[in-house]
Amino acid sequence: MQKYFKSIGSDLPSALVVFLVAIPLCLGIAVASGLNEFSGIIGGIVGGIVVGIISGSNLSVSGPAAGLTAIVSAAVLKLPAVEAFFLAVVIAGVFQLLMGIFKLGVIGDYVPNSVIKGMLAAIGIILILKQLPHLVGYDKDFEGDETFIQASGENTFSSVINSLNHLTPLAVVIGVVGIAILILFETKFIKSIKVFQIISGPLVVVVVGVLLHYFLSDTAQPFTVKSVDLVNIPIAKDTKEFISFFHLPNWSFITNKDVWITAVTLALVASLETLLGIEAVDKLDPMQRITPPNRELVAQGAGNIVSGLLGGLPLTSVIVRSSANVNAGARTKMSTIFHGTLIFICVAFVPNLLNLIPKAALAAVLIFTGYKLAKISIFKDYWKKGWEQFMPFVITITAIVLTDLLKGVLIGIGVGIFYVIRSNFRTAIFMVQDGNQYLIRLRKDVSFFSKPKLKHIFENMPNNASVIIDLTKAEFIDQDIIDTINEFDMNAPERNIQVTVKKSTYNESHKLVGSDQFNISDSAH
Repeated sequence: MQKYFKSIGSDLPSALVVFLVAIPLCLGIAVASGLNEFSGIIGGIVGGIVVGIISGSNLSVSGPAAGLTAIVSAAVLKLPAVEAFFLAVVIAGVFQLLMGIFKLGVIGDYVPNSVIKGMLAAIGIILILKQLPHLVGYDKDFEGDETFIQASGENTFSSVINSLNHLTPLAVVIGVVGIAILILFETKFIKSIKVFQIISGPLVVVVVGVLLHYFLSDTAQPFTVKSVDLVNIPIAKDTKEFISFFHLPNWSFITNKDVWITAVTLALVASLETLLGIEAVDKLDPMQRITPPNRELVAQGAGNIVSGLLGGLPLTSVIVRSSANVNAGARTKMSTIFHGTLIFICVAFVPNLLNLIPKAALAAVLIFTGYKLAKISIFKDYWKKGWEQFMPFVITITAIVLTDLLKGVLIGIGVGIFYVIRSNFRTAIFMVQDGNQYLIRLRKDVSFFSKPKLKHIFENMPNNASVIIDLTKAEFIDQDIIDTINEFDMNAPERNIQVTVKKSTYNESHKLVGSDQFNISDSAH
């Protein structure tokens, strides 16, 4: 517990930044999901406090996720009542608890690093592209959207282009000034000043944005041509109305088949997004700490149970807010817990104050976060690593930008597997030549994918050659490879080729190379 209090100087300012970023995202995702805005707020509060307390992650932030929007909106329309959907969220949480208990969190370990890095860079690019319209005052798409095809009928690129025809001058001023402040805060000079080591750049951007809007919105043209969109939190007139924002699930729908289908779908998708999220955030952690995946599933399950019981959206670990948390300098999970607490306090007691924040100021913060995730240096690093790493990285980015997070990651994993197989295929068979003598060595696992290469070597072997086929380094040889070697050996005398096969005792005793199926012996023909 002592380490958490030691880092409070870093965690509290970071929590404030994440809190400011989370508010519009929670509201936007709730509206896009077809639910009341307050459902998103509940998800943000629970994701911060409940998941934050139980989770073993130091930097991951949980809350409503854009990746679940399509599932949630379809379920809300299909289920008989919104209370039935909240019941599905509770059941999904129970499934996640069981997944954590039965240690299914290892799924995330099978995602290649190139795909994880590609996912982070793609999120950065999406943040920049999606927030540019909000930066200039074009707020047709909801905050937090990550899909290529938008609900408005536009796509990511057309939205950016159309935003140029709907510029709000005051929003542009607030956004550009905000980005300039963030760039300034990255300079060595500003970092050397003690006061700016305490006050974070994003917080200054928000305060300046509020002041610019307050003083310039009432002036003459051009700033009064269009109004600037502000954060819009539901405001309760009294305590009774505030309590009415919360909704209990209706347990009478427990036997409804669609409730269970929705619950299973939410549990699987939310768990996969969470496991991908914590893998990505761990790679951003400057202290290189590792999040226990099974404990994270338990934490997410508990969070979804509480969120569903209160009428909130389903939760996952969310990369955008987590990235903002890392960039703001958070050190422990107290930042996540503080941000959830801040959401509750401000929504309950000072919502009018939050509704003064221009969305353009928050867009500036998110665009700068996106830039840090998708720096040119990251692309250069993967280019230097070779095609086996660069191609899955780039294709993952492209797929996520043109589809959505989950589809893009699955495509990236597929490409990564292809390059792993390709790499194994290229290194499984090794050949050296010395005059008319040839050594063909089979190494480690030799699958049927290596058959074309082996056949090509045999077909191009010159007449009168002496060939040694060394199997001593192989742990597995596919039957197709055995058949190919046998066929070559049978036809070798016709070309006056001398064949010698070397097999180890390990190969013989474990029958990994099917020694009883070889027609050739260890002696030369």
